[in-house]
Amino acid sequence: MNKSEIEGQKTISQSRRDAMARFLAAILTGVYLSFKWQTKASSTPMISLTDDETFMRMALAEARQGDLPFGTVIVQDGRPHATGRNLCKTDQDPTAHGEMVAIRRFVATHPAEALKGATLYTTGEPCPMCMGAILWCGFGRLVFAASIGELATKLGQIDIRSRTIAEAAPFARISITGGVLAAEALALFP
Repeated sequence: MNKSEIEGQKTISQSRRDAMARFLAAILTGVYLSFKWQTKASSTPMISLTDDETFMRMALAEARQGDLPFGTVIVQDGRPHATGRNLCKTDQDPTAHGEMVAIRRFVATHPAEALKGATLYTTGEPCPMCMGAILWCGFGRLVFAASIGELATKLGQIDIRSRTIAEAAPFARISITGGVLAAEALALFP
């Protein structure tokens, strides 16, 4: 083999390595994104961390106005459609958690079917009551700040994770992301 043939082999070899690296990167990116965002298979579109933080900041603003610092935002097609905050004391209603208030506000102006596939942002991981409502409504995605375990350090909580409830609902297809701005949510508690 002469020098130009050797150089040609190196070029072909390098091209194959580059192509293989791009192929593997594409596969690994797909696997990572699928693992990161999916609890169960869902057709919910991917949302960036920046969007998650923007909508969570809206939920935090709601939380600051609640009886307890819990706030919720319902997002459909990249736009907020309803908000809620804890109003248990104000309304004398133990079910007036931020998630329930936001759902009630949404269905007051939209058909309930419009919740299917929407994203619910909430400052605290939903309790079993709220998680049940989220599943029955057909939300495609749940994003929460502080986990049940973290909230239990601040006030009483029923120690059942939202993921556990979702896994017990074979009819539901929802992706769950936790920990978005958790420190800011926890800082709202005295």
